[in-house]
Amino acid sequence: MPSTPEYRQALNYLLSYIDYSRTHQQNVAPQNFDLERMRALLNRLGSPHLQAPAIHIAGTKGKGSTAALCAAALQAAGFHTGLYTSPDLGDFTERIQIDRQPIPKAEFATLVDELKFHAEATPGVTSYELQTALAFLYFARQKITASVIEVGMGGRLDSTNVVEPVVSVITSISLDHTYVLGDTLAAIAAEKGGIIKSDTPVVIAPQVGEASAVLEQIATERSAALTKVGRDVTFERLVGGLEGQRVAIRWRQDAPMEVSIRLLGPHQAENAATAYAALRAANAAGLAVPVAAIQAGFAAAEWPGRFEVLQTDPPFILDGAHNRHSADVLVKTLREQFPDRPLALLFGASEDKDIAGMFAELLPEARWLIAIRSAHPRAASPERLLELAAPFGVESQVIHEIPAAMEEALRLAGNGGVALATGSLYSLGEVRAAWLARR
Repeated sequence: MPSTPEYRQALNYLLSYIDYSRTHQQNVAPQNFDLERMRALLNRLGSPHLQAPAIHIAGTKGKGSTAALCAAALQAAGFHTGLYTSPDLGDFTERIQIDRQPIPKAEFATLVDELKFHAEATPGVTSYELQTALAFLYFARQKITASVIEVGMGGRLDSTNVVEPVVSVITSISLDHTYVLGDTLAAIAAEKGGIIKSDTPVVIAPQVGEASAVLEQIATERSAALTKVGRDVTFERLVGGLEGQRVAIRWRQDAPMEVSIRLLGPHQAENAATAYAALRAANAAGLAVPVAAIQAGFAAAEWPGRFEVLQTDPPFILDGAHNRHSADVLVKTLREQFPDRPLALLFGASEDKDIAGMFAELLPEARWLIAIRSAHPRAASPERLLELAAPFGVESQVIHEIPAAMEEALRLAGNGGVALATGSLYSLGEVRAAWLARR
């Protein structure tokens, strides 16, 4: 739906408040986040966040895909389903969806106008807090019957952590946002584990290092019934190709259940098992989601920008890998689907990410590197990317215009190669927009 002056004015108003997602992480401190301020704002609005049961999802990787799978299953089960995620891949309204349809721009503008009075009466309120309040208000006004709420960053102090969920979910944890969340897996797990509520079931995806022990301790302290994927819920990939994959998932002592998903890669099988466990736990807590609805929803679920194959000749892939762990997973998926094919890498990332770590995984696989920069304020300069890439000896260049950079990547991949755009969701959104404009 095209933008209107009213929508652009409303969006500019929201973004005029301080936005820590656009601030360099070293300048952000935990004291900038205040859940009591968020609760006060929502109280002024009539507590819309408590109007429907919610599945609340935190994690470093996989939370968006897990959220999309959960929302699709709830919709297949007959729920009028709200989905709140961030960031978007092209249009801000993608962050706030009901039954996988973004909020209409006219409705967005109307609700922002309604929020203005409350925003100006809430000292220190942030852009993200207003965005989250807007999502809850929209969901309540549209009388949703269930929601899936993705944490923006961390968990304990995230603005979404005012919900009272039927189940909390924590996907794979790795090092990211270290300036804010801590520089160890244990510290980050403690922040993510902040969404675990007393006497509320929690599902935890497989974790590395000390993260699992921290999360288990929090669950024990809060008497939260714990389901661990890999222990209580097991899974096995059966078939995996460009058309999707089939996964056998076993819930506790039940017989294995097969599901089909369109999302590609071994990590998406783990996300499917995590979403399946969350839905089974929600069902046990009273949110009726039959297994047949889970199967139907999973088969229909899509999540753009996660090993998304835009074309096959030559292959052109978008993937939102933005730390070293996710880059490693991306390389495994790439070589599973396209073994032994030269790689043209289109890369842009935020300067406070572990770019050297991502390059350590990606550049040994690449023949060419094209460095780009998104319009996001935290984006690293392409020249800095080339400096970090120099030790790998990859043929590299800077192209400042993203449409031209995309065309060059496709040209290089034209003789039996693969073009891959990755590094951050912000740059990915601009590449995807260039692709859609080209078509």
